[in-house]
Amino acid sequence: MFSQRMGITPAGKMVQVTSMDSDLRNTLWSLLNIYYWEKFDLPKFASGGRADHISRSNVWQIFLSLWINYFKKPTDTIPQLFYDDINTAGGLAQIREFFFRCKWNQVYDVIELVSEYGSKEDKGTFQHTCNLYLEKENSAYRFINGVIAPISSLEEVSEVEEAIRQTQPQPYDGARQHLQQALVLLKDRENPDYRNSIKESISAVESVCKQIDKSSAKTLGAALSALEQKGKLHPALKKAFSALYGYSNDANGIRHALLEESNLSSAEARFMLVSCSAFINYVIVVVANAV
Repeated sequence: MFSQRMGITPAGKMVQVTSMDSDLRNTLWSLLNIYYWEKFDLPKFASGGRADHISRSNVWQIFLSLWINYFKKPTDTIPQLFYDDINTAGGLAQIREFFFRCKWNQVYDVIELVSEYGSKEDKGTFQHTCNLYLEKENSAYRFINGVIAPISSLEEVSEVEEAIRQTQPQPYDGARQHLQQALVLLKDRENPDYRNSIKESISAVESVCKQIDKSSAKTLGAALSALEQKGKLHPALKKAFSALYGYSNDANGIRHALLEESNLSSAEARFMLVSCSAFINYVIVVVANAV
């Protein structure tokens, strides 16, 4: 923009990790408006009196989920009307009031929940558009596989989503479950479990390797060695992968040097999830299909 080119306004901003500025909050609310609130509608049979009853509308599941799963309020306190009445704020106004006064992490909660329980038709486009603006406003988070996680690169998002997609069918369903759990443990903005997220990422790789070579021992190191011996894994790649993640083969399976650390952060867990996803994509596409 002109102002940025001329140095009148800053060209960038700090990464928003534990905060959210008004630009980002306003943008996310605008996206909710575009994809959900402005599309508020009623079944054709609704008639007579006020026609904006929430319980008969296409946003009913959103309100139900907010009240039950998030606000923890009785469902009979859900506003009857979507728009304001003369003396009472409508459901939209109540959600808006909460959205603009809540903590930064709660904004992401609302965005994620609306995406999950809103129109399935708009879900993918809404999440994609959110990611574009999250990147533009320098947020440290992105939608990935339906949840908002601390992965700030669209390339990283694509890598993890591709790994989850690749492991959707049998026999890789176990790996998919590990990846999804690693993502869930990583995305909790109040109580993230980085240690177990890393374990789940490692387990996903182990699961894929074992499916490719069922004759290998119980440890990932043995599975990688078996793939190497069969010519399905380049020795340098096997060595790099094993060294990078610090695996050792013992009776209890995989141990990881990082897991002994007491100061694990989002950076380590994110790195593990993305790296393991990339390796899984490589193994399934290249190694498993090698002639």
